Amino acid sequence: MAKKGKKYVDALKKIEKDTLYSASGAMALSVECASAKFDETVEAHIKLGVDSRHADQQVRGAVVLPHGTGKTKKVLVFAKGEKAKEAEQAGADYVGEMDLVSKIQGENWFDFDVVVATPDMMGVVGRLGRVLGPKGLMPNPKSGTVTFDVAAAVNDIKAGKVEYRLDKTNIIHVPVGKVSFGKEKLFENFAVLADAIEKAKPAAAKGQYLRSVTVASTMGPGIKINPNKISE
Repeated sequence: MAKKGKKYVDALKKIEKDTLYSASGAMALSVECASAKFDETVEAHIKLGVDSRHADQQVRGAVVLPHGTGKTKKVLVFAKGEKAKEAEQAGADYVGEMDLVSKIQGENWFDFDVVVATPDMMGVVGRLGRVLGPKGLMPNPKSGTVTFDVAAAVNDIKAGKVEYRLDKTNIIHVPVGKVSFGKEKLFENFAVLADAIEKAKPAAAKGQYLRSVTVASTMGPGIKINPNKISE
């Protein structure tokens, strides 16, 4: 195991071992423990009591964080005609049809963070499933990225919309902001995210839904949150 740096070890001393903090307390600690020279991202890692192998236990969606993520996302929109114009006017970074498909396939081009598509373009976008799917970039109706209301989709993403979905180990990883936001804004962002995930609980999920909740800044140690105190 790699030896941890002095700053990390010092930060670890501020966290009481085996203590489950309230969400607001964890946010305050994550800010206190950040020591990098850059503005660290604070990320939430939420393990759920579901089995992602079953379709009826999938947890996926999107939510607009009140204070954004601190990072402006580049949005690519597959649309044509009037919808393409709407996307451009809303501030999409790239708008196109087959030209963008060819660019992604031919140049291995991925200078974008989110892909939005109108439903009538999904036949075209489907050709990119093999390359967009593994990167988590495939548009999906559940996350609001397959829609005819492209202007609203672009505006939401630019305003700080984040997508949440389970990984293979039934954990959701989502950024909730930057250390520079301060503990209050980080807590407000986290509370909105946690509320959305709670409301997305599948009917088929049995037993404890929120198994473990941890937050950590980019270079900082993980801070555990009491699943019963995610709104405190």
